Amino acid sequence: MKLIFLDIDGTLVTAGSNVPPESALKAIKEAQALGHKVFLCTGRNYGMLSPLLKYGFDGMVAAGGGYVMVGDEVIYDCPMPDEDRDKALEVLHRNGVFCTIEAKDNTYGDANLGEFLKNAEGGNSEIERWRKALSESLNIRPMNEYAGEPIYKIVIMCQKAEQLDEARSLLEKDYEFMIQEVSEHGNVQNGDLVNRRFDKGRGIIRIAEKLHVDISDTIGFGDSMNDLQMIETVGTSVCMANGAKALQKISDLVVPSVEEDGLYEGFRKLKLINE
Repeated sequence: MKLIFLDIDGTLVTAGSNVPPESALKAIKEAQALGHKVFLCTGRNYGMLSPLLKYGFDGMVAAGGGYVMVGDEVIYDCPMPDEDRDKALEVLHRNGVFCTIEAKDNTYGDANLGEFLKNAEGGNSEIERWRKALSESLNIRPMNEYAGEPIYKIVIMCQKAEQLDEARSLLEKDYEFMIQEVSEHGNVQNGDLVNRRFDKGRGIIRIAEKLHVDISDTIGFGDSMNDLQMIETVGTSVCMANGAKALQKISDLVVPSVEEDGLYEGFRKLKLINE
């Protein structure tokens, strides 16, 4: 039995979508029929990934590793301390950084985030996810509606890297700034502020230990730099052709893009399905 972990945006679906290609769904079902288990492994919170659960996954590493489930059982749950949340938002906003915060079921964004994204040049799968999410109102609520429920991570976007300097000096000891690969001609910095107590890789380890599966029998598919710990942890790592060049260089296998049935091709090459 293999444990297969799939990033969502730019890997399982085109960025911001909730509908995988038919070829991907076929590969997942065939792999499960052969006894393998398939998990979502995503930066999305439970609320934003929930439309995909109807496709029958075996669990999830959600919120970048902060919320982990095997079947219907929650095996890890690690929200950000309230004082860290307040300190982070204060210093980020003071430096003109646009933020979204992700609770388990809801996501809240700064009021002027849409205008910022509209004017941002270039991008990557995470930027495109937020553009699509905002344009289609995919459950992103105004920041002023946030009522204090626990959050798992902060998504950050700004024009210049130096806007993050003060936040790094205050927070980097306990939180990793997972900045996406920047387009050559882009003008935007974007990424996640994630608690160093968890990441996608450690979420995978938690599931493997729960199921008594050796880490060598895990496979991870990703595309962006927030998949780095997953790619470094799994026994076999796969990057999509639409993914970050730095991630492709360290992956065991590069497959076609999500739009070109790359997930199915990866399952086929790794003999997770019958040809």
